[in-house]
Amino acid sequence: MAHNEPFLVMSSTSLNTSLIKQEAKRLGFLSCGVSRADFLEAEATRLEQWLKSGFHGSMGYMERHFDKRLDPRKLVPGAKSVVSLLYNYFPEETQPQGSYKISKYAYGEDYHYVVKDKLKALMTYITEEIGAVEGRVFVDSAPVLEKAWAAKSGLGWLGKNTNLISKQVGSFFFLAELIIDLPLEADGPVTDHCGQCTACIDACPTQAIIAPYVVDGSKCISHLTIELKDAIPTDFSGQMDDWMFGCDVCQDVCPWNRFSKPHQEERFKPKPELFQKDKAQWSEMTQEVFDVLFDKSPVQRTRYTGLMRNIKFLEE
Repeated sequence: MAHNEPFLVMSSTSLNTSLIKQEAKRLGFLSCGVSRADFLEAEATRLEQWLKSGFHGSMGYMERHFDKRLDPRKLVPGAKSVVSLLYNYFPEETQPQGSYKISKYAYGEDYHYVVKDKLKALMTYITEEIGAVEGRVFVDSAPVLEKAWAAKSGLGWLGKNTNLISKQVGSFFFLAELIIDLPLEADGPVTDHCGQCTACIDACPTQAIIAPYVVDGSKCISHLTIELKDAIPTDFSGQMDDWMFGCDVCQDVCPWNRFSKPHQEERFKPKPELFQKDKAQWSEMTQEVFDVLFDKSPVQRTRYTGLMRNIKFLEE
């Protein structure tokens, strides 16, 4: 019987991988891919160079936990697999022309809560169906190179705007991971399909995409309106394209996003009043209105004072 043992191990690995992917689909994830929990060697050099160039801007946290970002086994001792997942947020609704804009991902409830609930449900399923599996769930909340893992797992490729892009569904999705001590069948990466296209580079209002596949985060409107806590540098005056929170330009112009389909997540539905304000009403918004309108919203990240700073900058 000894010669059959490797086959038995492989078949259980395949079965477990299949079970996890099926349950991920049932829970509403767009797709699910698997990588071995190894050191991200190629990414180490790129990350080091990006940080040395200062492209992380005021995001000082990117410099911390360098080793943990590159080795999931430092986050989960004994980790064998990284399960990467995509969760759709492409909205049916569109913002009115001529008003200030917020990024599509922030229309509804904060994705950290919504996607983490789904991940916990998937983890519960794994322990109930497969057995005592140890691991952690991650939604943009720990030093994990999410896009690198998703690309390694075959869920898409890193585009020239450095977002993960999928031929099937575009790029309007959240990334999430399970890092677990269960060996699974790894998927391979897919090829790059950006080709000669430079739509994202050409369209970026602040020229933050300084070369194909290289973004200077300190120039990115998302960084300026969300991460930056100081005053927005006057160099960007007139370049912000009416974005008061985040920016979708490099995704909106990407040809692959013609394949984006509206999400089915009730918790991502926007409040109707979000699209009923003109610029003057946004300028006059009170703290009380902000608290109600953006209750449980990602916009809470910039707080009332941050959003009003952004709006005032757009008015100058």
